[in-house]
Amino acid sequence: MKIELQALQARHPAARAGAPAALHSLTLQVAAGEQVAVIGPSGSGKTTLLAAIACALAPAGGTLRLDGSQPWALSRRSLQRLRGQLCLAPQVPPLPPRQRVVTSVLAGRLPAMSLWTSLRSLYYPVDIPAAHAALERFDLADKLFERVDRLSGGERQRVGLARVLLAPARLWLVDEPLSALDPTRARQAIGTLVGQARERGVTLVATLHQVDVALAHFPRIVGLRAGELAFDLPAAEVTPERLRALYAQHEHELMGAAPASGGGALPGAGTFEAASPAASAAPAPAAMHCR
Repeated sequence: MKIELQALQARHPAARAGAPAALHSLTLQVAAGEQVAVIGPSGSGKTTLLAAIACALAPAGGTLRLDGSQPWALSRRSLQRLRGQLCLAPQVPPLPPRQRVVTSVLAGRLPAMSLWTSLRSLYYPVDIPAAHAALERFDLADKLFERVDRLSGGERQRVGLARVLLAPARLWLVDEPLSALDPTRARQAIGTLVGQARERGVTLVATLHQVDVALAHFPRIVGLRAGELAFDLPAAEVTPERLRALYAQHEHELMGAAPASGGGALPGAGTFEAASPAASAAPAPAAMHCR
């Protein structure tokens, strides 16, 4: 799916009325089947950017086009059909605590299911082998029938990524997918996500705090700062000087430490995968849209 932003302005979903836009006249194009990492300090507008592209947030100005169509000019039915072709995965996956992992993963297929099939799958999962295969890519196959509330924070995050793999979408929008993972798990998870997107010809836009991981796995890097485009370059051309300028006054984030709080960041960032559910207490999750 091709993405075109022209002088886009947008406000953070949680911003109060009258607050200034989180994105200022942003112009950007992403070709169909391309994989792009978006980096930048906390509050730079990364989460707002994904919400706008996902048609979960109407632009405050400028234009958004997906495959040449302006989503907000479409009829309600056509907009819903377009949303069914994309998947927005938040930093904290909205996994019901008492639900089995297999059911949570198969929820990624809901846009392609009939109402009857989706209800039946709550009690009798419709494609257990597909869920097992998706979990196996993130070393979670042994958790297939585990309850979600018995998983660590990092395991829940990887379950959310396994759900993305089952989504019948042509555009994956993934927000900070590695915040609860240790470095080894983070590299494995993002490698799987990028590899699968490339293999399937899916457009992938992911926001990342881990700059080294972004540079190692994505061919194209977009830098945002204060809601504006700082640079849009091949990974090989993102120099240390550019990164220092991008993260000026936020050097701790460039070094890998996540912020305690910030405009676009969601709570829980920077906590590594816990060994027990008690150690992985997380705030209420944001909505995950695979519609």
